Amino acid sequence: MAVRPLDLWNRWGIQIVLLLSLGLQVLLHLLAGVRRRRASSVPRGLLWLAYQMANFIAIYAMGHLTFMNPARDRRLTAFWAPFLLLHQGGPDSIGAYALQDSQLWLRHLKLLIVQALATVYVLYKHLPKGNSLFLQLAAFFMSVVGIAKYVERVVTLKRGNLDSIQSSLKKQPVAKHHHLHHLGQGLVEKRIINDDEESHLLHAHQLFHISKRATVDSWLEKDPEQNTLEMLKALRNKDYKGMWTFAEMVMSLMYDILYTKAAVIHTWPGYIMRLTTSIATPASFLLFHFSGKAGHNKVDAAITYTLLAGAFLMEITSLLGALGSTWAYAFLNTTRWSWLRYAALCSGRWDRFHRLVKAVRGRAGGDISSRRWSGKMGQYNMLHFSSRQRRAYRPILGRLVAIFGFEEFWNRKHYSTTVDISDDLKKGLFEYIQRTTKTGLNTHGVIRKSWGQEALEGEDKDLYERIKKNRNLGLEFQEGIIIWHIGTDIFLTKRNRDASDEADLVKSIRALSNYMMFLLVDRPNMLPGLPQATVYQRTCKNLSDRCRAQGDPSRNICFVLKEILCLRDGPEVNEQRHIQDLANIVYKERPQYSPSVPRLSHANGVAEELLNTQKQKGSNSVLQLLLNVWMDFLVYAANRCSRKSHAKKLSQGGELTTLVWIMTHYLNQEAYVGQKD
Repeated sequence: MAVRPLDLWNRWGIQIVLLLSLGLQVLLHLLAGVRRRRASSVPRGLLWLAYQMANFIAIYAMGHLTFMNPARDRRLTAFWAPFLLLHQGGPDSIGAYALQDSQLWLRHLKLLIVQALATVYVLYKHLPKGNSLFLQLAAFFMSVVGIAKYVERVVTLKRGNLDSIQSSLKKQPVAKHHHLHHLGQGLVEKRIINDDEESHLLHAHQLFHISKRATVDSWLEKDPEQNTLEMLKALRNKDYKGMWTFAEMVMSLMYDILYTKAAVIHTWPGYIMRLTTSIATPASFLLFHFSGKAGHNKVDAAITYTLLAGAFLMEITSLLGALGSTWAYAFLNTTRWSWLRYAALCSGRWDRFHRLVKAVRGRAGGDISSRRWSGKMGQYNMLHFSSRQRRAYRPILGRLVAIFGFEEFWNRKHYSTTVDISDDLKKGLFEYIQRTTKTGLNTHGVIRKSWGQEALEGEDKDLYERIKKNRNLGLEFQEGIIIWHIGTDIFLTKRNRDASDEADLVKSIRALSNYMMFLLVDRPNMLPGLPQATVYQRTCKNLSDRCRAQGDPSRNICFVLKEILCLRDGPEVNEQRHIQDLANIVYKERPQYSPSVPRLSHANGVAEELLNTQKQKGSNSVLQLLLNVWMDFLVYAANRCSRKSHAKKLSQGGELTTLVWIMTHYLNQEAYVGQKD
């Protein structure tokens, strides 16, 4: 006889929900780390779904247990209520999914109170009485563990709020912000000689109080600790690879504070709680095992064992992960108990335990390799989009999406791509930031000059004055990006190619130009200034009109099929023909331009200035100037972007602008702290 789904649900619904809740916790633990890097939409979608469903499932199950009337042989189901509290506490690797979750900590506090009261009610009302002392003690221990984990999550959300971080920094002396004592500093310096990633991570822990303050406050404060200046000077002495790695580690630590439970775990209450719960959970397991299961449903008993085993594995993983983390190293360095610091660090015990934890985790880098940033940046080109949008054979999926009103979303994703940041570009950015932080920032860490000014004046002050006078830098920052983005493509198309060693320069220029346009189109919140969506749309229309007038030549059947089935059509570095064709059209029609197309006129003005400068100083000199201008645009955007936008983007893999901001801030701190009062 076939079993109907409704009958199956009526009989085993609560068991299914409990196992689903446990499965969601495992999924959260496995997928939480994907947000540190730029991940595909599938794992990110699964993580978001698991995060949202975990709370919903637990609340639903608790409500079901509260109003149930179990049969005599199903009284064991009441013992499951504490596990729902434990599951709502969540794994250590994820506290908040988005920055907005931390602002809703009061809502979670109310849910905690309601859920805790409901658990007490279920246990009191339905847990077997009489000769079941062991079962009652097991329920008590698990209730304490569940409430403690849920409280910890609420506290994590509260402390991950930017306002809470700012308040705590105001109350806390500057010298106590995760400074490592000289004893620990010696160990870090010894590791830094090896120049491995872990050395940079420990160095980031030493100076993390600086970025923590910068995340919530734009002004700088001198640090009374003498060793701070020495550690900051060490940053300026790093090579570009070391500085990039250091900035990646700082960005990862910022992620820990905002989106994991690190801020609560690595405190005395956090460690004591993990030690206690790691003892209480196996104690509950043993108490249940010896409580006598006569009269209990065998399936219910098996599910209880599964829940207890899952809870034990999660708690022991939490304890080992906490003690083996580099956050524990920073905590031990700041403790006032010198005997504990000596016993753990100077003896090498923590190092050995740390290596053991990494080995148990089964991956060579442990919590190091997963901390590295993806090293990719987005790419979007206006001329590429405008020349491709009007082609005859548009993708079928794009046409369907447009019918449902998602054409703009399709255009942003379909015509964009990502590229790896080259070592040459990393080195160039680092050297440019070093020069900028020596003279270009004020005491508040804010860039003094307008966008592009530093680079243009460094080459020729008269050139900057001409460009400024003709409004070729734009009235707003985002308008300036549009003008110079088009002007760059025109110049690169029309320039004289008199050297074969300029390919890397051109590649870096295109990458930065396309990246800034990618931010403007897809992530405008990462840019300062007023949004220029209307200006961008009008300029795209002007470019598309010029493409449409040229028509679209016929192609063979293979080409047509490739076009209509294409899912991604981003600007490729090696395929510039259609971009160059449109750039030639725009430059050729410049005498016909009127105030109705000001951005194209200004873009041609930029291209003409660069072409004239090339005649005087040569192609290589102008290309270096253009690269400096785009690096200045990037540094300006990173410096002037709101700190909240930087913090929000960390939950989505981070952004290049955030990495640049971190490097700029730390190098500027070195110059500021080094000043004599």
